[in-house]
Amino acid sequence: MAPDASDALAVRQKVQLFLNAARTGNLDLLKNLAKQLDDGKGMAITVADVKDANKRGALHFAAREGKIEVCKYLLEELKLDVDTKDEDGDTPLIHAARQGHTETAKYLIEHGADPSIPSELGATALHHCAGIGNIELLKIILSRGVDVESQSDAGTPLIWAAGHSQPDAVKILLDHQANPNAETDDGITPLLSSVAASSLPCLELLLQAGANVNIIAGGATPLHIAADNGNLEIINCLLQAGGDPNIADEEGVKPILVAAGRGNQRAVEALFPVTSQIESIPKWTVDGIIGYMQSESGKQQEETKKLQEAKAQKDTASTKQNLPEVSPEAKKKAAEAKARGDDAFKRQDFQTAIDAYTQAIDFDPNDGTLLSNRSLCWIRLGQAEQALADAKACRALRPDWPKACYREGAALSLLQRFDEAANAFYEGVKLDPENKELVNAFREAVEAGRKFHGTDQTKT
Repeated sequence: MAPDASDALAVRQKVQLFLNAARTGNLDLLKNLAKQLDDGKGMAITVADVKDANKRGALHFAAREGKIEVCKYLLEELKLDVDTKDEDGDTPLIHAARQGHTETAKYLIEHGADPSIPSELGATALHHCAGIGNIELLKIILSRGVDVESQSDAGTPLIWAAGHSQPDAVKILLDHQANPNAETDDGITPLLSSVAASSLPCLELLLQAGANVNIIAGGATPLHIAADNGNLEIINCLLQAGGDPNIADEEGVKPILVAAGRGNQRAVEALFPVTSQIESIPKWTVDGIIGYMQSESGKQQEETKKLQEAKAQKDTASTKQNLPEVSPEAKKKAAEAKARGDDAFKRQDFQTAIDAYTQAIDFDPNDGTLLSNRSLCWIRLGQAEQALADAKACRALRPDWPKACYREGAALSLLQRFDEAANAFYEGVKLDPENKELVNAFREAVEAGRKFHGTDQTKT
């Protein structure tokens, strides 16, 4: 390896160790590595400039893991910007609030953090506190005058609290005049979120506050959502509050048919006495309605399956037609470059491996394995965006290859886009249901997503 490449690799390794020291709270190691990374600009500037591929610095990692001593060093000694943003627009305070680190969040606020700053998706620390039910921090942030109606892509803090089954947070937000009928761009309200979460306590609080029980969002009412979930308590609560069982959704389907399509017999039984007869159903009884809807559902599933299979065949044929021809000589050179890349990878010299795989791809752009290998190298170097780009290109070349799905999921996980990662892993599981690596990765992504969004947190 050339000296400059070796030096660059050493710096990247120190950066990873430095950020990991911030994450684990190893202050002595962090200070030592900061001195090694300082190229004469001064410690404060050097530390502020050290970031990962997602523009997260030491303060983001320390706040996310609740490492107050590291935060103190970075803010009190180095005077770093307490409201520095990462690529997603998240501040250290948002990271701390999302993970439920109350003391760390309080420290950041006391040292100038602005709790009203939103992420790129509009979520503030208040949204995250509401979502995980962190009542102590919720009260502190509200006392700072943060707008209780601030909108994120997923709605107001009240929608977050209701959607994550946090009745204590719902009550406090309502006490601070949060609007029980606030809507997202898609028309989702706190009441709809509470029904989707099957949270009876939140639903009752919202109804007492004047929430609209017959709001329509996405063409459906709360009763449609409750019927789909089959939660009898929620259905009865909505009916008692004036929910109309005869409002049809955008496809002309009433809640009772939604319940029947899901096979939720008890829900059908609850809705049957208050639902007007539908003439198109031959036998207007509980069993007759369920039998009719399940028969219709089977027909629709068969049609959908045929359409999906036809589309997949068309996409595969189209991809093959657009692939450039590769000469035998080019294939030979690609194989030689790949061998060099494989050797470098075994030595954990990932940058050299990337260079070799890039040469191989230039010779043979049709070989998805090369993109898969280079994606893995990018992951080992923490370069998630590059890893994702290669994984997506690999999937385009080999849509039926489970490993391509795994590579995409791994890159998305590194980017903390856990919902998308879970989807990618699941696509791989569908291709290879016996692949334990993919099954485990899917489960881990789902669990990581719950923790990341605060849905797996317990109240403090």
